[in-house]
Parts: sequence; structure tokens; C-alpha cells
Amino acid sequence: MTKNVTMAINEDLLKKARKIAIEKNTTLTALIRKHLESLVEQEEQNRARIVSELVELFDQSNAVIGRKTWSREDLHER
Repeated sequence: MTKNVTMAINEDLLKKARKIAIEKNTTLTALIRKHLESLVEQEEQNRARIVSELVELFDQSNAVIGRKTWSREDLHER
């Protein structure tokens, strides 16, 4: 399902972007959509890489977590 989006764009930028779209034989909407898809894909890959690196760090860690000797009430004692 696609949704329409209304944007405010500087007139000079809009003219230049339309010219690029014409040169690429596409539409301004298609250019924007392609850019957003690329941006989202890159962000998802970055997040996946970060998670993978964290998992690797946790797996390589020699840290030992001891027994819980406190209660929630102890932590929030007033």
C-alpha cells in the first residue's frame, strides 16, 4: 500500500531535481522513492552490523554476572 506525502521543497532545488529526473527518464517521485529505499536499506544493514558486533563482543567476553543480591525496593529506597 502506498501513501501520498506532501513536501515543501525550495524552488531552485525542485527545478534541479526535476531536470535530473528527466535526464534519468524517470519521475521525481521515483527518484525520491529510490533514495528513501536506499537510505532505509543502509540503516537496516548498519543496525544488523551493530547487533552482530555486540553479540560477538558478548560471546568473547569473560565477564561473569553474579547472583542478584538486591531487590527493586532496595534500589528505589527513599
